[in-house]
Amino acid sequence: MKIPIFFVAAAYALCCFASQGAKPNIVLINADDLGWAEVGCYGQKKIKTPNIDKLATQGQKWTYFYSGAPVCSPSRNVLMTGRHTGVNDVQDLKRVDPGESWDDLRAGDWPIAKEAYTLPEALKKAGYATAIFGKWGIGEFGTTGAPDKHGVDRFYGYTDQKACHSYYPPFIWDNGKKVALNKKNPPATIGHIFGPLPKGEINADDYRGEVHSSDLIADKMLEFVKAHSDHKQPFFLYYAPLEPHVPLQPTQKWIDEYPTKWDPTPFRGNGYLPHPRPKAAYAAMISQMDHNVGRLLDTLKACGLENNTIVIFTSDNGTTHDVGGVDHKFFNSVAGLRGLKGQLYEGGIRVPGIIKWPGKVTPGTIIDQPAYHADIMPTLCAIVGAKPGKPLGTDLTPVILGKKKSLPNRNPMVWAGGGYGGQVAVRLGDMKVVRRNLFPKKKPDNWEVYDISKDPFEKNNLAAQHRDLIDKAIAILDREYRPSPGFPSLQYKAKES
Repeated sequence: MKIPIFFVAAAYALCCFASQGAKPNIVLINADDLGWAEVGCYGQKKIKTPNIDKLATQGQKWTYFYSGAPVCSPSRNVLMTGRHTGVNDVQDLKRVDPGESWDDLRAGDWPIAKEAYTLPEALKKAGYATAIFGKWGIGEFGTTGAPDKHGVDRFYGYTDQKACHSYYPPFIWDNGKKVALNKKNPPATIGHIFGPLPKGEINADDYRGEVHSSDLIADKMLEFVKAHSDHKQPFFLYYAPLEPHVPLQPTQKWIDEYPTKWDPTPFRGNGYLPHPRPKAAYAAMISQMDHNVGRLLDTLKACGLENNTIVIFTSDNGTTHDVGGVDHKFFNSVAGLRGLKGQLYEGGIRVPGIIKWPGKVTPGTIIDQPAYHADIMPTLCAIVGAKPGKPLGTDLTPVILGKKKSLPNRNPMVWAGGGYGGQVAVRLGDMKVVRRNLFPKKKPDNWEVYDISKDPFEKNNLAAQHRDLIDKAIAILDREYRPSPGFPSLQYKAKES
């Protein structure tokens, strides 16, 4: 029977309408200790990151994008809740049992509360399948912070940031089940070296196991994407690779991409594992991560999902200190910014911020609007019609969609905690207010004020000229900061010297 042409046209129009009205898939990629200038699209010259660079040309690159904290677990708490460290459960790196040994990491990181409302929960209630591959870091299975208690349908990876100090772990979590790995080479399961440092020749193979976790995690992630290629249900995929957090344990393939002349002397260890070619190994870890990001993007395209998927790429904090063989000056990892991981200066919290959304985001756009991890939850919830809870971040969709160039009345960007003596920072427009050494019994530093638009390297302290901004920052902290149970209270109102 011949079908009338108008029926075909009507069916085609209905199909197009349904496609246009479908909720977008969401892919959120959060690297570990990746400095903002350690990828090519942000100025890196030595490390190869072709897939991340391509992502930036296909989407927006945000130049003033910040992590939620200067260290791992509190930053991930911000990313998952849209609420800054001043009000979150996890305000610093802290263990449930700080005395546990490396051979028995059972207690895990300080967990978020059962009542904490997370991005996976919000999106699951909005009809999304939710999955996390990689590093969680805010609650072990069996605690109030476990992924399965916060809206995560599929989990594969590490729950514990301390366990992440090895790319050859003794086990990995597959939902709530431990899957044993690397049974034949137990020493490789620990990313630290204890006792005397090795003498003579160093062989990287001595510190490797049978199964490298990064590629394994990526394999499982791609299985999830392929399983959802039927377009029946939108998905939220949070990919949290371990790289480039030390120890230096990339696969040899990626080390061989870099010159041997970079490393005239080996790294013999300083608590972390030794490596014969530390600079090449550090670059290799970033390239290995970039490769797996590329695999993910290619799979989205091959499955016909690319055009209806939002992809966000960022990092949990800035470049780490020069431990474990890292040499941030060699790679110009923070491009001259002040500070590193653990500090609330720009180098510790400014990170890559890339957003791709075909048909919605103009490719190659540079965005100067300041934003940070607390903004991601309210933004994504606004896009898909999910309930955001009570976020303290700001909905960025007017800027993302090109309706506005800036958000002059955005919520203040607040950091409070993050260890390293206790510290706070508040960004108000172009101005940033900072105070350090705020733990009890410490002598607090004086307030600092910087105009980031004119002084991105934070060399010119304007505190004497801007007491009004300090007072405003104190008022914001008075309103929004509360010490979380188990964490010290920050003495931000202490008298200055």
